Amino acid sequence: MKPGKSQTPHRRYNPLRRQWVLVSPQRTQRPWQGEVATPTAATSPAYDPACYLCPGNSRSQGQQNPQYTGVFAFDNDFPALLPQSHVEVGGEADSLLRAEPERGVCRVVCFHPNHSLTLAQMQVDEIVPVVGAWAEEFRQLGAQPDIHYVQIFENRGAMMGASNPHPHCQIWATEHVPDEPLLETESQRSYLAEHGCCLLCDYLKLELEREERVVCSNDDFVVVVPFWAVWPFETLILSRSHRAGMTELDAKEQRSLAQILKQITTRYDNLFQVSFPYTMGFHQQPTDGQPHPEWHFHAHFYPPLLRSATVRKHMVGFELLGMPQRDITPEGAAERLRSMPETHSSAHLRG
Repeated sequence: MKPGKSQTPHRRYNPLRRQWVLVSPQRTQRPWQGEVATPTAATSPAYDPACYLCPGNSRSQGQQNPQYTGVFAFDNDFPALLPQSHVEVGGEADSLLRAEPERGVCRVVCFHPNHSLTLAQMQVDEIVPVVGAWAEEFRQLGAQPDIHYVQIFENRGAMMGASNPHPHCQIWATEHVPDEPLLETESQRSYLAEHGCCLLCDYLKLELEREERVVCSNDDFVVVVPFWAVWPFETLILSRSHRAGMTELDAKEQRSLAQILKQITTRYDNLFQVSFPYTMGFHQQPTDGQPHPEWHFHAHFYPPLLRSATVRKHMVGFELLGMPQRDITPEGAAERLRSMPETHSSAHLRG
């Protein structure tokens, strides 16, 4: 029986992380007596005088935002990384007590001046400049000699730890390549060396042939629930053409990326009639000055909701101590997301 049809436990391999995930479809029938979250209020004002990201407002350390009317980017007032760093740890360099400085830059990108919007509620024409800003931030930060990786990510919703509901994302540019993109670099490089072709190009070809995990697509991008998905409604955005990063996208592809982001976030909101929480991030080539023919541009969506707007997935127990595990099959998740309308049902949205 094909994995997608199996209703018995099995495990699937993630070639990007070289990691297995346990799939337990039979557990979807178990009664739920765990945590049930309380949805927050749905409505937000277009302008919030207490929001430190709204146009014209003062931020927490006194800087005043301009009266911006489009995308607005600035250095994070409370950065996790600094341009200079120093650390001392006792012991030899090869001891079990190792530490080293990590320099970097942290940026914030506000998508829109309207405090109440999300990517799902913005128009494609409003998302296109956001994509352009991401590409330019990647270009400028990656050109700095001490920056070897630029991670663009959005934490959407209080459930995912977002400290402010204003539509925005963060960019952390680091001196070293972080663990997750480093794993993906090594996996893609090994696959290229062994097969002479791109891992994600080959994977996308398989998904397009089978169609069972494809959620939506356009001329330049495809959204799939990956075969190895860990989170219940996890998705992967893949460029159809082999691109190493955002800076290689032309104007048409940038617009296509804006369209596909609008499509998948709208489907998420419509699934449980809630402003869907998630962590989303783009993975692209390191900026270490080396060629990276192995790298294929993609984005990960990791949303925590499991059964409804109030029941979320937690990584605990066996998943922390053994290996990742999921109940809903990727094929079932893709079918549910695929069936959602592309028109945003904001009239019924809960927070």
